[in-house]
This record gives sequence, structure tokens and C-alpha cells, in this order.
Amino acid sequence: MARTTPPTARASANRRPDDRGTGLIGTVFGVVVFLVLLLFAVQVLYNLYATSVVTAAAFDAARQVADAGGDPAAQSPALDHAHHVLGRYYDKVDFDWTGTDDRLVQLHVHAENRNFAFGGLRLDALQVVDRTVKVRVECFREGDRCR
Repeated sequence: MARTTPPTARASANRRPDDRGTGLIGTVFGVVVFLVLLLFAVQVLYNLYATSVVTAAAFDAARQVADAGGDPAAQSPALDHAHHVLGRYYDKVDFDWTGTDDRLVQLHVHAENRNFAFGGLRLDALQVVDRTVKVRVECFREGDRCR
């Protein structure tokens, strides 16, 4: 049976006393950098989500008007549906139906999505939603006229 001898000196006794607490500064700095990057990632995801939802709501509204044959009276119910889809964000979005006729429905949406994370930066690609949706009006033709 082999005997092992216990260590005579503790590992912590080999450290110099002025090294205490130096790992704390690096750890705090690392956590702060991680939290800042996480904040920016969340803001980018929020902006991308807002862009996607506004674009989808605009397409749905334009499609509803196109399904009604391009009738301007169908714009109000389509905007009501967009209001339902967007919720409170609807107040930030401007809808413009300029260019709509009996063959093409054209809806331009513009939304400002400014937030505190990118407040000082001018990143319009992430903070401004500016889309134009075009949907053709489909109909059965008799000669040159729609039926």
C-alpha cells in the first residue's frame, strides 16, 4: 500500500496579496459589454419585426381593395383591418393610396420607428419603414372592359 504525502503548502499561499480582486474588473466589464450587445440585438429584432408587420398589414390592405375591384370605398374597411393588425403601432404609420386606379392598387406606407438604443445614430434602414405595395386588380374581361 503506497502512502501519499499531503501537500505542505496551500495553493492560495502562493498568490501575491496584490492580485486579489483583479478578476472582478474583467468580469464586470465583460458583463456590461454583453448586456449592451444584448440591448442592441433586441432593438434590431424589434425593428425588423415592426418592418415585417407593417409590410404585411399594407399588403393585406392593398389586396382587400384589389379584391373589391379597386373601389375607393373598400379602403376604409381595409384600413380598419390594418388598425386591428397593428394595434397601437397604427398611429405611427401613414397610409397613402395615391396611384390607385381600376387596374392597380398602390399603397405607400411610412412609419418612423425611432427608439432609445439607436437614438443618436441615423440608421434609417432599421428605424424607418418606407414601403410601396402594388397589387393588380383582377377581373373577367369582355372585350376591353372588365365585367
